[in-house]
Amino acid sequence: MPNLRHKRVRELLKRELNEIFRREFPVELGLVSVSEVGVSNDLHSATVFVSSIGDEPAQRKAFRAVRKAAWKIQAQLAQAAELRYTPRLKFTLDEARTRGDRVLHILDELEKKTPHGQAHDKGSTKND
Repeated sequence: MPNLRHKRVRELLKRELNEIFRREFPVELGLVSVSEVGVSNDLHSATVFVSSIGDEPAQRKAFRAVRKAAWKIQAQLAQAAELRYTPRLKFTLDEARTRGDRVLHILDELEKKTPHGQAHDKGSTKND
């Protein structure tokens, strides 16, 4: 279980990185945000899970822009965050939202294929 210091550093990094993304990335890339930050035990490195709104090509384009600006983001984070060591950032595309949307789409399709009332009638019994 992570200690309080790890939790506070993760939240600080997430907040500061979201602010940097809001300032630095144009609206044309969509809303780029940090969905999660994982820090190493020694707090010298961090994995940043980045997500964006849009279809898959738009998400990939936004992620490429983040990777291209990684050093600039790292430098701005070092200035903004009051930490003894600024963790070395590794950016990863967070595909959880895309996978979740896909699951919801599949469930919607299954619901459309199931005749209405069939799912509810299986478990019911009539007591006359």
